[in-house]
Amino acid sequence: MKLQGRATFGRDSASLSDCLRKLIDGGERNVLLNLAGLTQLDSSSLSILSQAYVRLRREGGSLKLLSPRGSVKLVLETLRLLGVIPSYEDEEQAVVSFGKAASA
Repeated sequence: MKLQGRATFGRDSASLSDCLRKLIDGGERNVLLNLAGLTQLDSSSLSILSQAYVRLRREGGSLKLLSPRGSVKLVLETLRLLGVIPSYEDEEQAVVSFGKAASA
Protein backbone atom coordinates (compact mmCIF):
# COMPACT_ATOMS: atom_id res chain seq x y z
CA MET A 1 0.00 0.00 0.00
CA LYS A 2 1.49 3.31 -1.09
CA LEU A 3 0.92 6.41 1.04
CA GLN A 4 1.17 9.89 -0.47
CA GLY A 5 1.03 13.38 1.00
CA ARG A 6 -0.22 13.78 4.54
CA ALA A 7 -1.61 11.31 7.05
CA THR A 8 -3.05 13.67 9.62
CA PHE A 9 -6.17 13.93 11.79
CA GLY A 10 -9.43 14.00 9.89
CA ARG A 11 -10.06 12.69 6.42
CA ASP A 12 -6.45 11.59 5.87
CA SER A 13 -6.25 9.37 8.93
CA ALA A 14 -9.81 8.09 8.43
CA SER A 15 -8.87 7.01 4.91
CA LEU A 16 -5.74 5.27 6.17
CA SER A 17 -7.73 3.50 8.88
CA ASP A 18 -10.42 2.40 6.42
CA CYS A 19 -7.88 1.04 3.92
CA LEU A 20 -5.97 -0.92 6.54
CA ARG A 21 -9.17 -2.26 8.11
CA LYS A 22 -10.47 -3.43 4.71
CA LEU A 23 -7.19 -5.17 3.92
CA ILE A 24 -7.07 -6.96 7.26
CA ASP A 25 -10.79 -7.77 7.34
CA GLY A 26 -10.40 -9.14 3.81
CA GLY A 27 -7.84 -11.66 5.06
CA GLU A 28 -4.59 -9.89 4.24
CA ARG A 29 -2.00 -10.82 6.83
CA ASN A 30 1.16 -9.25 5.40
CA VAL A 31 0.98 -5.51 4.78
CA LEU A 32 3.81 -3.39 3.42
CA LEU A 33 3.28 0.37 3.68
CA ASN A 34 5.36 2.40 1.25
CA LEU A 35 6.01 5.69 3.04
CA ALA A 36 8.35 7.24 0.45
CA GLY A 37 5.69 9.74 -0.68
CA LEU A 38 4.37 10.51 2.79
CA THR A 39 5.28 14.02 3.91
CA GLN A 40 3.52 14.30 7.27
CA LEU A 41 2.36 11.90 9.96
CA ASP A 42 0.56 12.87 13.16
CA SER A 43 -0.47 11.11 16.36
CA SER A 44 -3.80 9.88 14.96
CA SER A 45 -2.07 8.12 12.07
CA LEU A 46 0.66 6.79 14.36
CA SER A 47 -2.09 5.27 16.48
CA ILE A 48 -3.66 3.68 13.39
CA LEU A 49 -0.31 2.19 12.34
CA SER A 50 0.29 0.86 15.86
CA GLN A 51 -3.18 -0.68 16.03
CA ALA A 52 -2.74 -2.33 12.62
CA TYR A 53 0.66 -3.68 13.67
CA VAL A 54 -0.77 -5.18 16.87
CA ARG A 55 -3.82 -6.64 15.12
CA LEU A 56 -1.75 -8.22 12.35
CA ARG A 57 0.70 -9.71 14.85
CA ARG A 58 -2.16 -11.09 16.92
CA GLU A 59 -3.62 -12.68 13.78
CA GLY A 60 -0.31 -14.22 12.69
CA GLY A 61 0.64 -11.55 10.20
CA SER A 62 3.00 -8.65 9.91
CA LEU A 63 3.10 -4.93 9.14
CA LYS A 64 6.28 -3.53 7.61
CA LEU A 65 7.30 -0.07 6.48
CA LEU A 66 9.11 0.85 3.30
CA SER A 67 11.24 3.94 2.78
CA PRO A 68 10.19 6.37 5.50
CA ARG A 69 11.70 9.79 4.67
CA GLY A 70 12.26 13.21 6.19
CA SER A 71 10.02 14.29 9.02
CA VAL A 72 8.05 11.02 8.87
CA LYS A 73 11.23 9.05 9.53
CA LEU A 74 12.22 11.47 12.28
CA VAL A 75 8.87 11.03 14.05
CA LEU A 76 9.09 7.22 13.76
CA GLU A 77 12.67 7.27 15.10
CA THR A 78 11.85 9.68 17.93
CA LEU A 79 8.99 7.48 19.10
CA ARG A 80 11.16 4.40 18.59
CA LEU A 81 8.59 2.79 16.33
CA LEU A 82 11.27 1.86 13.80
CA GLY A 83 12.65 -0.42 16.50
CA VAL A 84 9.28 -2.15 16.77
CA ILE A 85 7.78 -2.10 13.28
CA PRO A 86 10.25 -3.49 10.73
CA SER A 87 11.38 -0.93 8.17
CA TYR A 88 13.16 -1.45 4.84
CA GLU A 89 14.70 0.74 2.17
CA ASP A 90 14.52 -1.95 -0.52
CA GLU A 91 11.07 -3.20 -1.58
CA GLU A 92 12.33 -6.59 -2.73
CA GLN A 93 13.99 -7.26 0.62
CA ALA A 94 10.81 -6.21 2.44
CA VAL A 95 8.67 -8.58 0.37
CA VAL A 96 11.12 -11.47 0.83
CA SER A 97 11.12 -10.85 4.59
CA PHE A 98 7.44 -11.78 4.76
CA GLY A 99 8.31 -15.28 3.56
CA LYS A 100 11.13 -15.58 6.08
CA ALA A 101 8.79 -14.61 8.92
CA ALA A 102 6.26 -17.24 7.83
CA SER A 103 8.88 -20.00 7.78
CA ALA A 104 10.46 -19.02 11.11
